[in-house]
Amino acid sequence: MTTEPRPLPVTELLTWTDTAALPMLPAEDSIEAFLQLRRSPRLDLNNGKSWRARPHTELHATNDKKLMNLRAKACPEGHWPVFKGESFDIWTPDTGRYYAYADPNKLLPHLHQKRLNSARLARSAFSEFPRQWLQDQDALPCLRPRIAFHDVARATDSRTVKVALIPPQVFITNAAPFLLWPRGDDRDQAYLLAILASLSLDWYARRFAEIHLNFHVFDPMPIPRPARTDPLWRRAVALAGRLASPDDRFAEWGKAVGVECGALPEEEKQDMIHELDAVVAHLYGLSEQHLTHIFETFHEGWDYEERLRATLRQYWDWRKRRT
Repeated sequence: MTTEPRPLPVTELLTWTDTAALPMLPAEDSIEAFLQLRRSPRLDLNNGKSWRARPHTELHATNDKKLMNLRAKACPEGHWPVFKGESFDIWTPDTGRYYAYADPNKLLPHLHQKRLNSARLARSAFSEFPRQWLQDQDALPCLRPRIAFHDVARATDSRTVKVALIPPQVFITNAAPFLLWPRGDDRDQAYLLAILASLSLDWYARRFAEIHLNFHVFDPMPIPRPARTDPLWRRAVALAGRLASPDDRFAEWGKAVGVECGALPEEEKQDMIHELDAVVAHLYGLSEQHLTHIFETFHEGWDYEERLRATLRQYWDWRKRRT
């Protein structure tokens, strides 16, 4: 039995991506979960009030090759790692697998000048920043923790949006764009990380990503924007902040977010991930049926039952708190 086609306004469809792409839904009844997710505003919302995040690439693996040491097997003294996509994963900010190493004494001035040049272009993310910040080399993003994500992103992989808060004092190639913040603080950063790392957002991204998580797919992704006083917002910040801070490199960032740093016992870590998926489901306004459908259709053949049960327990607990 087939269901009747659901009519959708063209104006609504055009907001889903910047290329008017249609989602690849895994089942006939996926449209309800998809439309509920899509009720949230785009990630690149620029209303002048809420936080503002824009993806950007730092180093070009080919054009900037002369600035990197590709031969060294270990980090030379005074150098920093150059990250690639494989250098991080969800809630794993540093896998120890690097693209190269680079001397910050050479690369920091290069990035500083590159930023100043880019700010002159109206379409550049740097054009949205105040001149005082642009002129301060000590404000370069690589000096602080930042959100990065894999450029290569296939809907058939175990996860599509592979995102992490990477540590300070690392450079990163174009294989992994990172986020610039014309507006927002570290708690906003933790909140967005919570959404991007969730299974619900990943399920949505799989509807559009084929080989790469291009900016025209990333920017329109739906992100709930509750008030900062919302208990769900506060809990998402606390969970993502703690999960993203496994060592002292994140101590300053963690203090700003209001979380402790250090490795988590595996069982506690998994409980926090389950709760985060439940909190994000509530932030999206997903029903229990929507959330179950997302798990059932997330990845063909994956063993989801135990994780779904754990997430639903947290989902029900939060539903009780909110009634």
